[in-house]
Amino acid sequence: MLDDVLEDYPKELGLREGLHCVVRPLEPTDEQAFHRFFLAVPESERLFIKHRVIEPGVIAGWCQHIDLGHHLPLLGLAADGEVLAAATLHQQLGGWKRHIGRVSVLVHPDFRGRGLARGLITETIDISRRIGLQQLEAEFIGEQETAMKMFALLGFQPLLRLPDYVKDMQAHRHDYVLMGLDLETDEEYAGMG
Repeated sequence: MLDDVLEDYPKELGLREGLHCVVRPLEPTDEQAFHRFFLAVPESERLFIKHRVIEPGVIAGWCQHIDLGHHLPLLGLAADGEVLAAATLHQQLGGWKRHIGRVSVLVHPDFRGRGLARGLITETIDISRRIGLQQLEAEFIGEQETAMKMFALLGFQPLLRLPDYVKDMQAHRHDYVLMGLDLETDEEYAGMG
């Protein structure tokens, strides 16, 4: 099913202020642009990213070992190939959470407020429905209020908040927030289980 979904890409996404970008899955040739994208994220925000994304080896590993079944990164790309935003759908292909995907999104600081996050999350929700997922989760640090509001606008509901549960890259504690979305799977995509 995923192969059928991926045939829809690349596709163009129209955004606010006349911005257009091409949306497609991550490719090995994106390594340098993907690394530059993470370097543009302010250090104060990188503290909340689970991986050390400024280390070239981390990005190289992602780009050279792409497994779209487990991790499907969708990139929003400018005409020159620069990465404007990235959203990733994480899946467990077996076990007790096989029907649940987890989604994350990050937008380049210079291109925020133009609908990139919303556009990529909407694409991810559509993909999730088409491949038969029944629920989506999104994880946040308690201070990420703007991101949580955007996910709420797309239908995600708060599932739980654990005070001082996670640590950022400098070992400071923060609340952990989990939001979820029940996917109303269309009949034609139903049947996976």
